[in-house]
Amino acid sequence: MKLVVLGLSLGSSWGNGHATTFRALLSAFTERGHEVLFLEREVPWYAGAHRDLIDPDWCRLEYYPDLAALEDWRGEVAGADAVMVGSYVPDGVAVGCWVQDVARGTTAFYDIDTPVTLAKLARADYEYLSAEVIPGYDLYLSFTGGPTLDRLERDFGSPAARALYCSVDPARYQPLDVPKRWHLSYLGTYSDDRQPTLTRLLLDVARACPERRFAVAGPQYPVDIDWPANVERIEHLPPAEHAAFYSASRATLNVTRADMIAAGWSPSVRLFEAAACGTPIVSDRWNGIEDVLTPGEEIVLADTTLDVVRALDSDLAAIGAAARARVLGAHTAAHRAAELERYLAESAGSRRALERAGAEG
Repeated sequence: MKLVVLGLSLGSSWGNGHATTFRALLSAFTERGHEVLFLEREVPWYAGAHRDLIDPDWCRLEYYPDLAALEDWRGEVAGADAVMVGSYVPDGVAVGCWVQDVARGTTAFYDIDTPVTLAKLARADYEYLSAEVIPGYDLYLSFTGGPTLDRLERDFGSPAARALYCSVDPARYQPLDVPKRWHLSYLGTYSDDRQPTLTRLLLDVARACPERRFAVAGPQYPVDIDWPANVERIEHLPPAEHAAFYSASRATLNVTRADMIAAGWSPSVRLFEAAACGTPIVSDRWNGIEDVLTPGEEIVLADTTLDVVRALDSDLAAIGAAARARVLGAHTAAHRAAELERYLAESAGSRRALERAGAEG
């Protein structure tokens, strides 16, 4: 199968979780014998020193400067077996319309931000997707599962909505023999709707436990945040250093955006990566998390500062080991690549059946 992907970024992991998601998924997809071309819009904030993948050996990575320049890739898109457009692609509505007009194979939208996307659609914010474009994609691959999939088909006219959760590459994310530096860590770009939870479940814990050490890694945090003295700040942590970061943490925190809590069934890539490293996870609460990791056995759910303090006072090693076993058994990039292959094949089969029925009619 030849797959063309137009995504937010493959070359830069700076300030986005898309790059690591695409890297894991597409490298595993290539290992299954397929060919991948990734087309990325060239933007200054993902260029220069922020570009941490230059020439992948498992796919072609090419850049285009603007929407008009996509015409240079018309032949590749038209000749592909499948074409996938990702969420948050610049001019995503226009890109989607162009793909649907040019592609002769299966077309798919991969939404790594589904609850955010639906919230944007509800307020008529069509930054990268509009309701009118959704039915034109043969397949809607969603970061979010559960009832959201039915809604995408029922309310937005998607011919087929399927869950394609994020995943982890176990070769890159595994326990490392490094000294434990922090009792609790957090890895994530700043988000105003996540910050109250981060404050309650980490910063306030640090204030309550001055003898313990904590870390928050990620860019774009406002300068006026009052960081406790025992919280180490790391501005940016490239993916190559994630496993060491998690392995140096006795536990790590998972914080979910408000739209994703409301939708449920929205595990983040950080959840899988931390679990693959065997690091015990303390998480906020949302519907569907039990379908990914079993609370109390593979993950700790916390609502209050005191919940986290109590968790840190306990032995979490068994929870970290159980989470690692669960993720390696069901949530690796190889699992997702097999799912993607199956979804694309099923969609192509449905498309051919419809074309035959139309011809016979």
